Amino acid sequence: MRVHIATDHAGMELSAHLVAHLTEVGYEMVDHGPQEYDALDDYPGFCLRAAEAVAQDRRAGLDSLGIVLGGSGNGEQISANKVAGIRAALIWNEDTARLAREHNDANVAGLGGRQHSLEEATSVVETFLRADWSGEDRHARRIGKISHYEATGEILD
Repeated sequence: MRVHIATDHAGMELSAHLVAHLTEVGYEMVDHGPQEYDALDDYPGFCLRAAEAVAQDRRAGLDSLGIVLGGSGNGEQISANKVAGIRAALIWNEDTARLAREHNDANVAGLGGRQHSLEEATSVVETFLRADWSGEDRHARRIGKISHYEATGEILD
């Protein structure tokens, strides 16, 4: 599986750790930056590029997910959600990571680099990457309504 990852300065240590660890356990990692520390950098460009790459891979039929990191993960997840076809979820423990995939078919995970130890963050990310979409009708119906709104601006009840 290909995993696109991006961060800002606040998540660089975690990003470097995840790239090394996940590569070692067999994931194809694509790092969208930044490549050097800048305390004044802006996360949207990095995260948008990673989310666009996930969307492009998925349209091409490739098995691909994304991880966007920052201090809290909030802004990074918001940025990723601006890309059509992306469902980015803020994950903070194994349950939210698993449910993001199983119930929401999330394809990008947002995580706060300042919120977890490396061990906790690794476990949460691995849970997200290993979990599968359940395909249950009720979840598919809800995702369909979100996708319909994204495409048309029309709210379905």
